Amino acid sequence: MSHLLASFDAILSDLDGVVYAGPDPIPGAVPALNRAQREGVAVAYVTNNASRSVGTVAEHLNVLGLHTDAEHVVSSAQAAARLAADRLGAGAPVQICGAEALADCARDAGLRVVAPGEEPRAVLQGFEPTLRWQDLAEAAYTLADEQVLWIASNTDLTIPKERGIAPGNGTLVRAVATATRREPLVAGKPGAAIFHTIVERLDVRRPLVVGDRLDTDILGAHRADLLSAAVMTGVQTWEDVLRAPADQRPDHLLADLGELFEDYAAPRVNADGGEARAELHGITAQADAAGVTVRGDGPEVLRWRVACAAWWAVHPRAEEPTEPELRWR
Repeated sequence: MSHLLASFDAILSDLDGVVYAGPDPIPGAVPALNRAQREGVAVAYVTNNASRSVGTVAEHLNVLGLHTDAEHVVSSAQAAARLAADRLGAGAPVQICGAEALADCARDAGLRVVAPGEEPRAVLQGFEPTLRWQDLAEAAYTLADEQVLWIASNTDLTIPKERGIAPGNGTLVRAVATATRREPLVAGKPGAAIFHTIVERLDVRRPLVVGDRLDTDILGAHRADLLSAAVMTGVQTWEDVLRAPADQRPDHLLADLGELFEDYAAPRVNADGGEARAELHGITAQADAAGVTVRGDGPEVLRWRVACAAWWAVHPRAEEPTEPELRWR
């Protein structure tokens, strides 16, 4: 065995729920990412938060004690602006429902930012904590014209903050969708393009996507054909991971970023006739079509790795979340 990170040449890390919650760092995240850089692993940040510029994000990371710059941050705001420019061409007029950082990305992509009512060809919507009802209404009025392109930076329903879990951009997108009976194009995670952008920029061959959200970070890694690790420091629970459909299951399961530097052992799995047995360090899990039974003592993360390995072996192609009966012995 060797520590997990030894197999990779880059970390593509999410931010909210992985590196920080609100302004504060997640315990252990900064030392782990700095150690990765010291050991020659490239570290970049892939965020669905479109409320801040990549420069501002890099400055925040530096304040927390990380060593990075804007070239090592890619945001869903950049992805949304690039998608609009690719669809509409340089100079196209766009309306912004979101932060000034999103407007800046649109300008950087060669688009022309206009006010509501000035006949935009697209509405770009991204997270902004001070967004008003009037802003959402203006987006809805514009999008009543079905010829106007609607691009959302992301549709995360929740966002981890220092005081807990708060509504994310997806809740604001849903409000506009309800009013317009339309659905947007989504530029950020779980789309593959945002990952391909940073992989090409870094010129790496074996990146590891690290995130806390199954429906954005992990699903996005699957779509980009990259390996992934889920860390349990953000919005998801252990139960969420166990129940995940096949395309939202991480390749590796970690309690936190510090475990990137621990010996990583995958459970041994035997599957036969609709049943499976997984074992790791004396912990066993027996799964059938209805549930999974876990026996043995050990760290929580190892018990859940074993439970997931057995259950997933019985349901390898689940297209929807599963509902196993979970038994601890």
